[in-house]
Amino acid sequence: MSFRMSLSATALLLGTLFAGAALAEPVTVRSCNRDVTFDKAPSRAVSNDVNLTEMMLALKLRDRMVGYTGVSGWKTLDEKLRDGIQEMPELSPKYPTKEVLLGANADFYFAGWNYGMKVGGEVTPETMAPFGIKVYELTESCIFVMQKNKPTMDDMFVDLLNLGKIFRVEDRAEALVAGYRRQLSDIQSKISHVDRPTRVFVYDSGEEKPFTSGRYGIPTAMIEAAGGTNVMDDVEKSWTEVSWEPVIEKNPEVIVIVDYGQVTAAQKIAFLKSNPAFKNIEAVKNDRFVVLPYVEATPGPRNIEAIATLAKAFHPEAM
Repeated sequence: MSFRMSLSATALLLGTLFAGAALAEPVTVRSCNRDVTFDKAPSRAVSNDVNLTEMMLALKLRDRMVGYTGVSGWKTLDEKLRDGIQEMPELSPKYPTKEVLLGANADFYFAGWNYGMKVGGEVTPETMAPFGIKVYELTESCIFVMQKNKPTMDDMFVDLLNLGKIFRVEDRAEALVAGYRRQLSDIQSKISHVDRPTRVFVYDSGEEKPFTSGRYGIPTAMIEAAGGTNVMDDVEKSWTEVSWEPVIEKNPEVIVIVDYGQVTAAQKIAFLKSNPAFKNIEAVKNDRFVVLPYVEATPGPRNIEAIATLAKAFHPEAM
């Protein structure tokens, strides 16, 4: 009798647990200027770009994904990511079309403005909604559709925590972010006594005019966390093209090279060092260049190790 009751009780308990999982409360997160509600965790997710894909992998969500987009077309794939996405299909080398996402039967798209979506483009949260594809937008990119504060590393942490809520892996996300915060605190404690921030310019690409990170790009937050200041902090954009004149005038002490695409980091440095117009820039005179792979210079899990790299370059005596 007691044995039968034990089995019945166990069955009842399991049934209750499964019912509870099936009837889990809806989750609502803030995505830029929208509230997005998820009645259940996505099971056929697509992420765009190398850094957003790494966020998904850092949260161990590989089994919830049907593919990724926007990596090989920009030549941003590296070996660390290659290991994580083996056998997962790249659905589109650059930005996906609506047909690509529908063809994958996606139920979730993790992207950003200029990270897989363009304002007024074919793929947006509004155009995907009728097909049941929920979109979560990268926080750094929200500046394209709303006013927002200057970024801090919390922007990246918020994305990880929101993904944790969306996929019902909150504990995993919270533990990950707590670890990143500890690493960041350790870096900042080492540079807390520096006299002044190092002047820094971010060089992404372009020769006639440089493409760089302005006030609202995540490199601004990374540079500040590492004890520097972005000389383009007065440019009210995230990633944008500027002229060389203000770069020369602001005389950066360190230049951060974003490494990706057809032009190598070494070629970018050679261009800066061979152009007479840049000969008096302190970073060029003193050969103070820091190379960051694209995946480290855009919002994602590798930002913290990149901040450590920057801090060591800015303040070697402290690190």
